[in-house]
Amino acid sequence: MLKSLLCALLLLPVAESALAITQPDCSAAHAMTSVAALDTEYQAAVKRNDSAAMDRLLADDFVLVTGKGTVYSKAALLADARAAHTHFEHQEDSRQTVRVWGHTAVVTALLWLKGNTDGRPFDYRLWFSDTY
Repeated sequence: MLKSLLCALLLLPVAESALAITQPDCSAAHAMTSVAALDTEYQAAVKRNDSAAMDRLLADDFVLVTGKGTVYSKAALLADARAAHTHFEHQEDSRQTVRVWGHTAVVTALLWLKGNTDGRPFDYRLWFSDTY
């Protein structure tokens, strides 16, 4: 399940209070910095299987769509984190780029994933895009 979840286009709507981009006086530069920080915080929460942080960061209407078209809800990802079937040694992104258009931001980055799922090791890199 992990590889199919992560080989995906992630749509990560966050609670309005958590995202500076929703503020009318927010500059594009400030929005880019805020979104980059939120995305980094989310990646760290996933690495720790921190369902409480993931719950705080993701909006209730969160949707993850994989490259194969499978859709996962916020509840499904939180349940997966709580079950802790996956343990990460690395779950960090690099080459992060944030683009802002009005009240929408897209983060693109190269994610390095290394660890194991139910004892089966994995180690790979993939590009992702998160839409806020």
